Amino acid sequence: MASVTTIGVPTQRRNGHRSETNVTELDGTELSSAELPGIELNGTALNGTALNGTERAAPRSPAYNYAFTELVEPDWRRLPGWRDVNSADWRSAQWQRAHCVKNAAQLRAVMGDLLPEFVYADLARDQAQYSSMQMLLTPQIVNTMVPHEAPDADSFYADPVRRYMLPLASDRAAQWSSHPLASRDSLHEHEMWQVEGLTHRYPTKVLAELTSTCPQYCGHCTRMDLVGTWTPQVTKLRFIGKPVDRYAAMMEYLQATPGVRDVVVSGGDVANVPWPTLEHFVDRLLTIDSIRDIRLASKGLVGLPQHWLQPAVVAGMERLARTARERGVQIAIHTHTNSAQSVTPLVAEAARTMLHTGIRDVRNQGVLLAGVNDTQEQLLDLCFALLDGAGIMPYYFYLCDMIPHAEHWRLPVSKAQDLQLSIMGFLPGFATPRIVCDVPYLGKQWVHQLVDYDRERGITSWQKRYLTSIEADNGAERTYRYFDPVQSLPESGQGWWRTQSADPTGAVLESLTS
Repeated sequence: MASVTTIGVPTQRRNGHRSETNVTELDGTELSSAELPGIELNGTALNGTALNGTERAAPRSPAYNYAFTELVEPDWRRLPGWRDVNSADWRSAQWQRAHCVKNAAQLRAVMGDLLPEFVYADLARDQAQYSSMQMLLTPQIVNTMVPHEAPDADSFYADPVRRYMLPLASDRAAQWSSHPLASRDSLHEHEMWQVEGLTHRYPTKVLAELTSTCPQYCGHCTRMDLVGTWTPQVTKLRFIGKPVDRYAAMMEYLQATPGVRDVVVSGGDVANVPWPTLEHFVDRLLTIDSIRDIRLASKGLVGLPQHWLQPAVVAGMERLARTARERGVQIAIHTHTNSAQSVTPLVAEAARTMLHTGIRDVRNQGVLLAGVNDTQEQLLDLCFALLDGAGIMPYYFYLCDMIPHAEHWRLPVSKAQDLQLSIMGFLPGFATPRIVCDVPYLGKQWVHQLVDYDRERGITSWQKRYLTSIEADNGAERTYRYFDPVQSLPESGQGWWRTQSADPTGAVLESLTS
């Protein structure tokens, strides 16, 4: 029999004496059930062939012509409200925070008469009817929208940074603004808190949420249930304990749980934690023998690079990096950007300054978003801007989580699979990001690791080999599901979701998540 290779992680399910797996020959040829007795083929081969009996044309990547591109800081003085802002003010973290854009009136003050009134009406309607996040944009972020000319309505609406940082009502999906199974805490992190703010989701890793605020708010925030201030749609979850008490409880748990070796220190954004507090917390982590990796999560490295260039922060990071080296621990910073035009010389300066302090790495965790980075060219442009321009490692791209009113951003798993294949071979292997689906209760899965795909209804099935802190002993045998955006489905699939959504018992929908 021809030799075979598995697609992603080998997946085997026992049905009596039959087992099912996803396989393809090393040359990419689909193997039939006759060639492999007792094996049922599911999913998608790496050559793009559907392995559930339906032929699918292999995606062909268009030619991508690499050219090194120098980063450029957009001239903020092209915007009427910032015509008199000097370079010293622009580089000041304090000035940036003090001049954040928080509402339509402040955006109008920055843009002057560049944008017509209907743009602000569109924004107001979104804030009143859809938005799960308060509007909060640093000048640094606003300046990367339509970066090389004065914006007008058309360029502003089309801009990729605007599309995810400043959503407008007209962006939202008209019929399916929310998936029928969307939820506020779509990853169920709150359910996995061991102490307040400490999520133990993976066997050896925890997430420590130190704060519920950020310097800027992304429209697609996966922690919209906790992060930011209330909106007309969302009454936010709030931490109850005092920060000092919560942090102490986290340390007690970690000291008593030696199976944890990796701590993601996040929030919110650690750029909003007072530096002495953050340094003290990380310094205490470094005293726990089992902790080997510490990751500081900050979109602020891109949205407010001025923070990470402050002398007190740089000196503090040097102290932490020195202690980590002495103790054999790795510290990295994880940031988040989704568009190449956000990677500017100031971002590169902040990233390289952090690397020079002696930490292990600066990495980017992006999110795949329709109209932002859902083409091969957009993804590769971003990855090369990060890697070549700023020394930031492309790490992950996530499918957008199933939060309310996010359907206009979300992509089907099949599109993510095609995008993963389209970027292979262009980047160095160590800098080729994995495109993953963060499956509720399961965690990050490479998009080719699914075990079944109902393309008509947009239902993918996944399995794992470990338990979370809230699962019974049989949790590893469970099938976990993720759902494509309904508007991406054929009409028959959309009709099925309409029928189930109208069922007053909700029995079928409930069964999909249990």
